[in-house]
Amino acid sequence: MAPAPPLEPPHPTPVRPAAPTTPPVRPAQPTPTPEAPIGAVQPAKPVARRPVVRPVEEDEAPDGPPCPKCGTPNLPGRRFCRRCAALLHPREESAPLPWWRTVWPFHRRVRVRSGRALRRILLVLAVVGLLFVGFLFLPASRVLFEDVRDKLGGTAEISPSGVTASGAAPGHPAGAATDGLTNKYWGAPSLGSSLTCTFATPFRLVGVVLHTGASKEPEEFRREPRPVRAELIVTTADGTRHKQQLTLNDKPGEQTVRTGISDVASVQLVLLEAAGRAEGRPIALGEVEFFKRT
Repeated sequence: MAPAPPLEPPHPTPVRPAAPTTPPVRPAQPTPTPEAPIGAVQPAKPVARRPVVRPVEEDEAPDGPPCPKCGTPNLPGRRFCRRCAALLHPREESAPLPWWRTVWPFHRRVRVRSGRALRRILLVLAVVGLLFVGFLFLPASRVLFEDVRDKLGGTAEISPSGVTASGAAPGHPAGAATDGLTNKYWGAPSLGSSLTCTFATPFRLVGVVLHTGASKEPEEFRREPRPVRAELIVTTADGTRHKQQLTLNDKPGEQTVRTGISDVASVQLVLLEAAGRAEGRPIALGEVEFFKRT
């Protein structure tokens, strides 16, 4: 029997050498520096607070009017739906326009107030046109229309083409009443005497200016008799006579009488009453002026 081979001794486990123990090195402490002074610091921007959302109160009873859009019940006092914010009480739509309002210029446009000014202007023009036609064709309206024209228009003096009198004192003829001089006068021999002025072309007589007495000077004025009441007779081209009673002031100066008569052919002045009358002294009428519309 062969002898057993000799057993090899087991290898020893290698031992790792221990790490050398070195004390930890502490970092060097920084050298303290002197504190720097604190400067001005800009304030930070204020941050707005977030809104607080109010939770829906539970006391909103569901028995209120329902929303016309989503049907959610709402309290009676609300204007908008608490769920979809729809208007709870929408306005009623306007009724459709009649057919004549759809025709220009009465049709309604999309823009606000568009067409209103034009309709108002047309309405005013229609009213003015009707009034104008009424003034032209109605007698009373025609008189009012002519009177307005007299007040708005200008005036000019017109001289008569002929002057006659029923009587005159010596040295004081009828022509002295229309010569443009107030220190010369027509001497009427008595009450009832008349002065007649005729015109070559008919015109619109808007006024008559009278100067009574022998002069503008107070002493000369009161020395001679002067008319205080007279009758003005205006005759038109078609033969119509317009009579007007005149009450004259017993003082020197002009006195204006408004007439407003169209197509005047002649004017007659009849003396009815005089002041300062004396036997044998004529009644003095200093000047008569006639004015037409221009």
